[in-house]
Amino acid sequence: MNLRERLLQNQVVVAPGEYDPMTASLAAEAGFEALYLSGAAIAYTRLGRPDIGLVSMSEVADTIALVRDRVPTPLVVDADNGYGNALNVQRTVRIFERAGATAIQLEDQSYPKRCGHLQDKSIIPAAEMAGKIKAAVDARVSEETVIVARTDAVAVEGFEAAIERARLYAEAGADVLFVEAPKTREQLAAVTSSLGAVRPLLANMVEGGETPLSSAQDLGDLGFRLVIFPGGIVRALARTAQDYYRSLRAHGTNEPFRDRMFDFTALNQLIGTPEMLALGEHYESFDQEAAQ
Repeated sequence: MNLRERLLQNQVVVAPGEYDPMTASLAAEAGFEALYLSGAAIAYTRLGRPDIGLVSMSEVADTIALVRDRVPTPLVVDADNGYGNALNVQRTVRIFERAGATAIQLEDQSYPKRCGHLQDKSIIPAAEMAGKIKAAVDARVSEETVIVARTDAVAVEGFEAAIERARLYAEAGADVLFVEAPKTREQLAAVTSSLGAVRPLLANMVEGGETPLSSAQDLGDLGFRLVIFPGGIVRALARTAQDYYRSLRAHGTNEPFRDRMFDFTALNQLIGTPEMLALGEHYESFDQEAAQ
């Protein structure tokens, strides 16, 4: 069953955020059936900077290809606002699809964009965004590639305007609708009551963001079909890294921190070093008789 078909089922799909092959492989190993390649997480980790439109299309495409080389799990990719107009969107969709994206998320913010849970966002006209969604649909090669339409209008034009924008984006061909940053549980419920019969719906959980945190099960019960936790892994790793560096600075050794670390052998097991070395040895000499 592909992701498009899976999102039509009643059970919610949880897609944790990741930003590189290691985090993707760890999430896949944990048993998640989809992953979310977060533009914010790439900005945080690759640039050490906030999610304010600094990450380029090529940087995301490179990351998609690296992740896809490591794991086969369906990959939802944050494409920001498509990095320009409708023609830029089409190029983005073609490149991301070739690199291995299963779903491509586009938002209606102006350029440069900023994280959906930051203040003072601006958005493009609804008709312009609908054209960009239509351009994305026309550009994809495979019908299995899912186009996710996100609107940031709640913070700019109000909740009802966001719902109307989402309806328009569905008419333009979006496969999944994403109303970003509802402010209350009542607004979350209103998203599903208004749009649940139109398209599968995505909910975004950001610790400390505008939307109250809920479990995936609770959101599934409300009617959402895809729940993402895009930046959680970076917040967790950043906190751990801060504690690690402070411990090393204070003690001059990793000994006090060892119970919170993989040792050398365990990490190599995790990333598949023994298997890769064995595979390399398999190809070191060619047995002509065995091949015949």
